Amino acid sequence: MKNTIITLILFTLLISCKQNKESEIIKIATLKGPSSMGMIKMIDSLDQISEKNIEISIYNEPILVRKLMLEEEVDMAVIPTTMAAILYNKKVDYKLCAIPVWGTLYLFGNDTTIKTWEDLKGKKINVMAKGMTPDVLFKYLLIENNIDPNKDVKLDYSFPTHIDLANAVAAGQANLGVISEPLVSLVMHKNKSVFPIFDLNTEWKKVTNNTPIAQTALVVHSEFLNNNPDQVEKILNDYKQSSEWVNQHHKEAAKLIVHHGIIPNIDVAISSIPRSNLRFTKSNTVKKDIYSYFQIFFNLDPKIIGGQIPDSSFLNLD
Repeated sequence: MKNTIITLILFTLLISCKQNKESEIIKIATLKGPSSMGMIKMIDSLDQISEKNIEISIYNEPILVRKLMLEEEVDMAVIPTTMAAILYNKKVDYKLCAIPVWGTLYLFGNDTTIKTWEDLKGKKINVMAKGMTPDVLFKYLLIENNIDPNKDVKLDYSFPTHIDLANAVAAGQANLGVISEPLVSLVMHKNKSVFPIFDLNTEWKKVTNNTPIAQTALVVHSEFLNNNPDQVEKILNDYKQSSEWVNQHHKEAAKLIVHHGIIPNIDVAISSIPRSNLRFTKSNTVKKDIYSYFQIFFNLDPKIIGGQIPDSSFLNLD
């Protein structure tokens, strides 16, 4: 009987230790593309550590990361800034701590007749997902360039995802499309007659008094942030250093990007890096840019940020 009791105690202790070890793992969800490209040095360094306490998972679609956040299964996540605002307005308890990517959208295609925005009149332009960030952002730029998106052009939503649209442009099934990096570089690699017509990030700055596109957000669960401020700060600094390294070492970074399955080709990865606008910036230094971005989207369609502009407690300003 005594041996049985000792065995049960040991079993309970082992289970408890295992649970404690699992609970110490910091879980970070990021997206396949510029978000994970910017943190690739950080991701790769974790592979060299046998007893690591950080787990970074890369997902193809933001909706998958959103699900994890709704279920509070991740401590940190990289998602579109507009999605972060929607979740905050739904009382999902994450704070915006940094902007790691500043705009990756391009108007792309094989139409050599387009030199100015005026030349878009009468054209069919394919856009992914009606009402999502690329759609609303492109409509805003059309309006600011005196083009009525409902009358002067035909916006086509036949291809529901970025990948579908990129493949359609590459195959010549769509002449014009609003596409994000690194798909822009992938399409150019597949089809040499396709090229970027407008850098929407540059065009956005022209009409917003040089305000950059705060397109992607790094958010942190409030409880994790409050309980682990030093760990969060270290992760933020590691991400920032990784992003800076990627911008300075394109070839070396491209090898890691391919190794970790983010982009299939080294040449594509090299050409994609400078077009991805990787610039990790903590939210406390770009509050004005973030709220200018929210205000523009709110004016166009309040639903895209969850019906209202998030209050200042949304940002981690420490």
